[in-house]
Amino acid sequence: MLSKAALDNLTAYVAGSDDAGARETLKFILDTFKQPDGESLVEDAFYRDLEFGTGGLRGIMGPGTNRMNTQVVAKATQGLLNYIQKTVGASGSVVIAHDCRNNSEAFAQVAACVVAGNGMTAYLFDGMRPTPELSFAVRHLGCSAGIVVTASHNPKEYNGYKVSWSDGAQVVAPHDTGIIDEVRGVKGLSDVKMADYEEALSHGGIKILDGSVDEAFLAAVDSRRIRRELTESRGGELKIVYTPLHGTGITMVPKALARAGFANVICEPRQSIPDGNFPTTKSPNPEERVALELAIALAEKESADLVIATDPDADRVGTAVRHAGKMELITGNQMGALLVWYLCNSLKLADKLPKRPAIVTTIVTSRLGERIALSYGVDVKLCLTGFKWIAGVMRTFEQNKQTDGEPELNVLMGYEESYGYLFGTSVRDKDSVSTSCLIAEMALWCKSQNMTLIDLLNRIYTQYGVHMEKTVSVVMPGKSGMEKITALMAALRSNPPRQLAGIDVIKIDDISNNTTTDVASGAVSAGPGLPTSNVLGFYLADGSLVYARPSGTEPKVKFYMMVVDREGLPFKAEDLPMRKTNCEMKRDALTRDFEKFAEND
Repeated sequence: MLSKAALDNLTAYVAGSDDAGARETLKFILDTFKQPDGESLVEDAFYRDLEFGTGGLRGIMGPGTNRMNTQVVAKATQGLLNYIQKTVGASGSVVIAHDCRNNSEAFAQVAACVVAGNGMTAYLFDGMRPTPELSFAVRHLGCSAGIVVTASHNPKEYNGYKVSWSDGAQVVAPHDTGIIDEVRGVKGLSDVKMADYEEALSHGGIKILDGSVDEAFLAAVDSRRIRRELTESRGGELKIVYTPLHGTGITMVPKALARAGFANVICEPRQSIPDGNFPTTKSPNPEERVALELAIALAEKESADLVIATDPDADRVGTAVRHAGKMELITGNQMGALLVWYLCNSLKLADKLPKRPAIVTTIVTSRLGERIALSYGVDVKLCLTGFKWIAGVMRTFEQNKQTDGEPELNVLMGYEESYGYLFGTSVRDKDSVSTSCLIAEMALWCKSQNMTLIDLLNRIYTQYGVHMEKTVSVVMPGKSGMEKITALMAALRSNPPRQLAGIDVIKIDDISNNTTTDVASGAVSAGPGLPTSNVLGFYLADGSLVYARPSGTEPKVKFYMMVVDREGLPFKAEDLPMRKTNCEMKRDALTRDFEKFAEND
């Protein structure tokens, strides 16, 4: 039998639907109950409201209070507007974008109708656009906030809703909890003020954006080139295969590459067609090799130098590069380190490093980029996982002006291990558009030096040590899965491992209460001073690191393995294979250890 909470939510949901929506919901219930575990599926769809977290909404599409649908989007938007009106004022504007997913356009239009219904102006893109362009548009148009309808790289069943504040960054304190409280206060559609779409268009409550924002965004991307002369004179020498994975990248990435001088770009034809069903790949996630298979096959056929793949909302970017006659994938951590080296080295050679330069990255990202940056005199700031925290650090630096009028630190780059990178200050979210151009420029520079990106990475390893990473994600879906994740994290806290992969654990960071425990003595001291979060960090005696954290957007727990070999630096190139093998063995042993933890709890 369904719980009382599920029955109450079901009753309210049907009551708030129009006739067609009510019929759809009842059909869903009847069809679902015919399935072997139908009752638990209906329970999961209605037992709670889909949680509006600090990043917004993300969930499976379909009828239900715990699903992504127009009712949930309307209520979330009303909560956002209530918060804006209380903190900023009754006037203002919100810019809205959406990705290629099923229902994304409809959800974006519903959000625009709620904005207009509350007497504010909704700027709506005339079609799908990348998430980084939404971030840019918030700042460019001077909006109070931004909304992008996207579930990023999640499977086709999902959709989502992400909010940016007036600086173009994802919301953080105090706005995050303030918005959440207002969203929770919207009890039903009777609390939602919604304009008619066509009427709002005719009266100007909803304004469809023309190409001027696209042009401004592309100009900002182009301004970030470092070796402009090289790309303009030799850009056609680099052969690139690009795939948007059926998503929004097709609207901007080819144009940006062309502006930068890369005239030899081949778009994978089947994946250049927008499609929320992602019919040509099992996963639209550029972190996974399966997403790049068609593009790699095309690159092999065309003898291309580089493959670039962006996820459906074009904030993440994955790559493969031709090396020793075949296409090799580059991980997010590896690309981050390469880009840090390229930026620091190029700017230093050109004597263009700004005063007090810095990079910002996350605690679960490889420390290789950190070591590179510090060697060039560039400061490094670590933050929690997610670009809202990276953007928050940037905001703090800008606000803390120095006596010379410059920011406390000038951020060259923000990045994280999950294939997200940011350059410049006009965007405050992951930006695959500008990153694609910078990756292409770096690959072209390598080609001009008779090497590949893999050659450059190997040179970096010999100077700074081999760094090898792996993220293990253990999926635990549904209500029971959330309970298992809670129990697993509790077990790691109450009975933490003293050894991992046969290597002593020397200290443990617990970000939930910002403490650091010395394992040998048991002494507890102040932690890294980050905002509280359900994260544990295990420091190993050889310099390796492991972090455990539940995902903030998906029903899974993630283990981030970061193993190193830094003995006797710098070491000879002929020693590199042995060093890599040592790291692979440690990484695999760590993976086995944490998979056992997950199985036991």
